[in-house]
Amino acid sequence: MIYGYIRVSTDKQTVENQRFEIQRYAKKSKLVVNEWIEETISGTINPNKRNLGKLLSKTQKNDIIICSELSRLGRNMFMIMSILNILMERGVIIYAVKEHYKLGDDISSKVLAFAFSISAEIERSLISQRTTEALRRKKAEGVILGRPKGRRNTVCKLSGCEDTIRQMLLEGNTKVYISQYLGVSESTLYSYIKEKRIYI
Repeated sequence: MIYGYIRVSTDKQTVENQRFEIQRYAKKSKLVVNEWIEETISGTINPNKRNLGKLLSKTQKNDIIICSELSRLGRNMFMIMSILNILMERGVIIYAVKEHYKLGDDISSKVLAFAFSISAEIERSLISQRTTEALRRKKAEGVILGRPKGRRNTVCKLSGCEDTIRQMLLEGNTKVYISQYLGVSESTLYSYIKEKRIYI
């Protein structure tokens, strides 16, 4: 199965340029796109909440995904690397037209996959460092991050973490991961995001 994946960020952008590039590449490579996946959504949104997530879940070994460029898959390096790693482990071939990438099951792709996994690990480490530094700064500023012992929860454990949460959301982390990282329940995180209107 050959899929053409197209994403634009706003309804003011057109999908036709990407479609043209993919069709031209497919014709040149003697490929026929069997199904088109199109969406108008920010690349910062978690793939599971996009049509891309549905595509990822149904791909099988030797399927091909053609996109105009890798940045169509996500907005940041960590997200793109994670998606590519999933696809390559599954044996799915990815063509990126503008970058002239063909990522599949050959040795060069495996080398790239190894580099991708390292890049993703570095990115996770950087997120962790930024979050720790932000929490340390808030603590130094006198912000109470936890609930005082023996008192009711009048001060939320997430107080002062708005910037951290917003940054982690922008970087494509799920709310489940963020809640685990910050040591709170999912419901606490959801309530805090709603209360503080932390949206991206």
